[in-house]
Amino acid sequence: MLKASEVPLLEGYDLTMFDLDGVVYVSGRAIDGVAERLQRVRDAGVHPAFVTNNASRTPEKVAANPVKLGVAATAADVVTSARAAARVIKDRFGPGSRVLLLGGAGLEAAPAAEGLEVITESGEAVAIVSGYGPDVLWKDIMRAATLIRDGLPYVASNTDLTIPTDYGLAPGHGVLVRTLADFAGVEAIVAGKPARPLMDETIRRVGGDRPLMVGDRLDTDIEGAHAVGVDSLLVMTGVTHLAELVAATPELRPSYISPDPAGLFEAHPVPEVDADGAQLGGWQARVEGGALKVAGEGSDADWWRVVAAASWAAPGRDRDRGRRGSVGATGPPRPDERR
Repeated sequence: MLKASEVPLLEGYDLTMFDLDGVVYVSGRAIDGVAERLQRVRDAGVHPAFVTNNASRTPEKVAANPVKLGVAATAADVVTSARAAARVIKDRFGPGSRVLLLGGAGLEAAPAAEGLEVITESGEAVAIVSGYGPDVLWKDIMRAATLIRDGLPYVASNTDLTIPTDYGLAPGHGVLVRTLADFAGVEAIVAGKPARPLMDETIRRVGGDRPLMVGDRLDTDIEGAHAVGVDSLLVMTGVTHLAELVAATPELRPSYISPDPAGLFEAHPVPEVDADGAQLGGWQARVEGGALKVAGEGSDADWWRVVAAASWAAPGRDRDRGRRGSVGATGPPRPDERR
């Protein structure tokens, strides 16, 4: 269930790990007030890190995007899944190991930063690493698939099945990972969220004894936080909508919920839950006949908390852990749709 914080949430943590798309910006546009809020995080002595599964860009290029939006960021604040993948190789095979790559510029820069050597011939490679790259050629995919099938260890930067584009949601790197793994009959070693290497690398590089993950996506940001045993704040500014939230199984449930990153500077009460449902701050929610019903009035933040708590506590909710749509999200929508 949700955790309580009687003081502003940020006071309990010394490292905030921010996802980017959906948290700092959406489709290249800054979330309202994000620059000022991130500056408040720095002013409080809490270091912000920017954590991304996108392996196609270098940390310098990743940092340039929030900077354009007025957010203070440097390459040192950015940790990519490409960098985490390089660290996986270094830990498993040692410094100086030789690797083959299948991806973009961000993937190419990461091995050198970890003291690895990128080669183009397979004979001396200890592994092959893939990451998102829009210009990857099919002939290179075929070559990689054959090498993996023949026994070369395979590390994938991430397994996101979708990626946002200017022309809509498109297939992500995870589709390629599935193709390679299915063809070769193996499972990839995954570096990005929700696997733990990227989260571990962020904490190792940026530092912090009390990290908080701030994200918008349940199956990467929130599940990744669970993987390393740290708390998480779900913000409703990105891809998670009501249906996904109420259907979340335990490994996908955040510690805290807020409509936007302003929740970092607020206390987080938790709903009272009983056989009749959940209530908080003037809202009451219950699941009746498989449908979520909400009544009352209050703050946006408490609305999200109460619908989550009521849905997750519904009788029989987790008996089938694989059935993520067991609670219907058919209650009355809020004026802003409550996403």
